[in-house]
Amino acid sequence: MTIRTSIWTPIAALLFLLQGQVAQAQQAPVIRTSVDTANIRIGEQLRFTVAVEADTTAQVIFPEGQTFSPLETVEALKTDTTRKDNRYLLLKTYALTQFDSGYYLLPSQRIEVDGRGYFTDSLFVSVATVPVDTVNQKMYDIKPLETVEGRSWGWIKTIGWVLLGLVVVAAAVYFLLLRKKPLTDAEAQALLPPFERAMVQLRQLEQSRYLIQDEFKQYYTELTDIVRSYLEDEVHVSAMESTTSELITKLEMLRDAGQLNLEPQTLAQFKGILETADLVKFAKSKRPVSEAEQDRKVVELLVVKTHDALPEPTEEELLEQEAYRENLRAERRRKRVWISAAAAGVALLLALGGAIGYYGYRPVRDTLIGTPTKSLLEGEWVSSSYGFPPILLQTPEVLLRKEVTLPPEVQEAVYSTNIFGYDNPRARLSIMVQSTVLNNQEAVPDIDQTIEAVLQQLEASGARNIITKQDPVKTLSGAEGIKVYGSARFEIPDSGDALDGKYQILLFATKGSLQQVVITWEDEDPYAQEIVDRIVQSLDVKTEV
Repeated sequence: MTIRTSIWTPIAALLFLLQGQVAQAQQAPVIRTSVDTANIRIGEQLRFTVAVEADTTAQVIFPEGQTFSPLETVEALKTDTTRKDNRYLLLKTYALTQFDSGYYLLPSQRIEVDGRGYFTDSLFVSVATVPVDTVNQKMYDIKPLETVEGRSWGWIKTIGWVLLGLVVVAAAVYFLLLRKKPLTDAEAQALLPPFERAMVQLRQLEQSRYLIQDEFKQYYTELTDIVRSYLEDEVHVSAMESTTSELITKLEMLRDAGQLNLEPQTLAQFKGILETADLVKFAKSKRPVSEAEQDRKVVELLVVKTHDALPEPTEEELLEQEAYRENLRAERRRKRVWISAAAAGVALLLALGGAIGYYGYRPVRDTLIGTPTKSLLEGEWVSSSYGFPPILLQTPEVLLRKEVTLPPEVQEAVYSTNIFGYDNPRARLSIMVQSTVLNNQEAVPDIDQTIEAVLQQLEASGARNIITKQDPVKTLSGAEGIKVYGSARFEIPDSGDALDGKYQILLFATKGSLQQVVITWEDEDPYAQEIVDRIVQSLDVKTEV
């Protein structure tokens, strides 16, 4: 330890000595500021010049960006450098402007030389209004405010879903209703004339596997149904509900009346086939396969002879047949319409049920019906700076300036105050920001009195049962303040009714200034709560006056 001390002592002494020599060799920088004028009109520019005289080896950093708020930086000219003896003279000029009339404090600027900060003097700038010629120029009424709706991605998504739904519905209508689908075998047979339909069905029966599988009951059931259905459609006798004897009796009566020219032998064969079919169906009788095939041929011959024996259909009968076929087509279309509607309804219910199961009932309901706060949350937000010292935050809509008249006792203490607000009665949402500069730049506003005043204002506007909590809050840039929040019963204007709501009061007090944000919204509205959370998360303040 002793060795280390003996080594360190001369080195430390040498360093202090060098620092003294450097201090003697270097001269302190000289900083001067000037403006070409301290009185401008709205929109005019003033030139603010910073002159820095420093050593040639010094590193000088001038302020950049919007550091002259509440004045706006129009342009920062290039640094003009000239040599003066063994030192440099650096000139930096800024073009500044303001678009509101009044007296503004041009804040001091930080000039960094070799890592050390030097501050310029602050000064007041007067911004006058532009004189208006009210004699020679005509005067016009102020145009009313127009609401300009910004681009909302929520509406674009809604339109996209609607278009997708229309495409799906159009595709379903086309494939189920408009597209000509090939007819099924049953539909094609139903549209055929009775004779052709019976012949097709008899050929299909011939190619069936009933006889191979010893299914005689099914074979004879289908055989008799084919011929009975043919007689009903072609001969117009009630064959399907008649017994064998009744059907033969009806056919004999038609033959005797001269309406059906069939031979007695043909009727006898047909009667025998019907009796055989009754035995097979009800007495479980079995026939040789060859005889069953022969019975089908006899039925086919009966159908041919019956068709040949009938007179040519009249025009009225042809029209009836066409009307029948048209009724079949109409029934087919109606069936397809009902199937399409049922499928669309089931698909809609399934989609709605899936959406409710995944997102929950309320989000789906609010998406279909829509709510004011949901539209604000999903719309295009505005990022802006309000008042001086500035309050920076994001809001669903731009906040509008509010003109207020301060009491005389308040005017004595307040140099300037700027209030901006947004009220949406449909959404039950209110946003207010206020930035105040005091005449006494060393005075710090009393937070407790400010909180009491805001709560009294809420009570004066109709709020009841106010519950208050208080927590510290910190902005994005690290500015510390107080958050006062809670719930209350708010009065609904012009209704005589009230609703449960919440509020937040954010206060930032520093020497010579006070900034506050007040938000009220309806309780149990999740979209309003998300709006407030997003506003508070985006909040930032600049507390330097």
